[in-house]
Amino acid sequence: MIRRARWSGGDESLNVLLIYPRFPDTYWSFRYALSFQGKRAAQPPLGLLTVASLLPQSWNKRLIDTNVERLRERDLAWADVAFIGGMHVQHEDLIAIVRRCRARSLRTVVGGPITSSLPAATLECDHVVIGEAEDLIAGLAGDLERGVAHAVYESAERPAMERSPMPDLSLIRMRRYSTMTVQYSRGCPFSCEFCDIIEIYGRRPRTKAVAQVLAELDQLYDAGWRGPVFIVDDNFIGNKARARTLLAAIAEWQKAHDYVFRFITEASLNLADDPDLLRSMRDAGLSSVFLGIETPDESSLAATNKHQNTRRDLLDSVAIIQQYGIEVMGGFILGFDTDREDIFDRLVDFIQKSAIPIAMVGLLQAMPGTQLFRRLSKEGRILDSGRGNNTDCQLNFRPRMQPDRLIEGYRSVLCRIYSSDSYYQRVRLYLNRCRPRDQARFSMGNVRALFLSILRQGILGKSRFSYWRFVLGAATRHPRSFGAAMTMAVMGYHFQMITEQVMQAGAGSNAAAM
Repeated sequence: MIRRARWSGGDESLNVLLIYPRFPDTYWSFRYALSFQGKRAAQPPLGLLTVASLLPQSWNKRLIDTNVERLRERDLAWADVAFIGGMHVQHEDLIAIVRRCRARSLRTVVGGPITSSLPAATLECDHVVIGEAEDLIAGLAGDLERGVAHAVYESAERPAMERSPMPDLSLIRMRRYSTMTVQYSRGCPFSCEFCDIIEIYGRRPRTKAVAQVLAELDQLYDAGWRGPVFIVDDNFIGNKARARTLLAAIAEWQKAHDYVFRFITEASLNLADDPDLLRSMRDAGLSSVFLGIETPDESSLAATNKHQNTRRDLLDSVAIIQQYGIEVMGGFILGFDTDREDIFDRLVDFIQKSAIPIAMVGLLQAMPGTQLFRRLSKEGRILDSGRGNNTDCQLNFRPRMQPDRLIEGYRSVLCRIYSSDSYYQRVRLYLNRCRPRDQARFSMGNVRALFLSILRQGILGKSRFSYWRFVLGAATRHPRSFGAAMTMAVMGYHFQMITEQVMQAGAGSNAAAM
């Protein structure tokens, strides 16, 4: 039954509710660290904010990010159609939201990366958008207004980034988030077997014009944002020549605006080969970069087509980037076919020597649509489509190593790298190498974070001695970096809490098996 008469096509002013599903608690959620600042989520849903700008101006729009607020029945009652977007890891909550909408006869549209990895029928919605929104939303919106919308909308080509509008920031309360986001490019030139990014966005990086990016920075500045900005590209240096041009423009913008933003991005490890590019990143205020290092085992890198990380000393490459004052965050994977029994000790040793405090270690996931998924399917090793969560110890394929041994080794790595002594040791190395200068302006949020850190970690925490030894050492040896040191201490609290959850879940599953 169609819920409202306006679906007959007579009234073009529809009420659209954009809904972002919850992320599960993982190392990536940063939930425990965000609570110190009074923030509810790390970043806003940039995809839905961009889709909102593509929808007809005559439509009434609201956005509910369920990571920062509840989806209420009155929100659903207001809407004529719900646009729900998300990633594979949000699948469980996304389906629950779709079912709530359909129970109220509210028409549902699902888009985002999840639709490129799962069959449309499994999403249980009325309409599925597969691919990037710029080519699809206008046609979908017109069809919805006329009451003739199709079940599936899929783009034939990948659109030029010049067609992507500025996100509609009026739909969010910025103070709920710790970091704002800007997208500059889509796609990556490499061909890692396990990566779904190249399947969704392609291997030819597409970029926005410099003027577009600067306009988005102006929008953030005019909205009152002062703080971290994540350039959410999957590989910021996929096109190095264009990245250089953008960085030069950002450096000028930062100088004119008193360096109000601290930039974070993702890149590939070959960044270490380009000192001029590193200097440009530093001059633009880019202080942190996430790198997919994956493993210290070169045979695994070669077997999974991660060739950009081979034929180099990984530790030296990380150190080169850090010497430019850029913090390196690292992604690591366990469960490759070539992993041997010594991989767990080797990975811990690498992470400790790397001075990478934020070391995200996960179990390999065979994501639907990837080269890895296709290969393992042919080998009869796929168990299911997976949950997209690489920290919950749920394998969706049969690994070469015994599954119990792999999961046991994975948990041992987490315990070792996120023990207080090991974690603070890495932070000290990071402070010595990067020597970050505190850029954060005084705020009550920073005072709150410092007070809660002292209370939760220094007074009530299980590792009080390690905490105070670290804090006092940072205050005396790195006074100009004390704010950065305390931020890392708070991040460590999050990692330790998540590690405890992983260990408790493991103990529960072991007890159930017995």
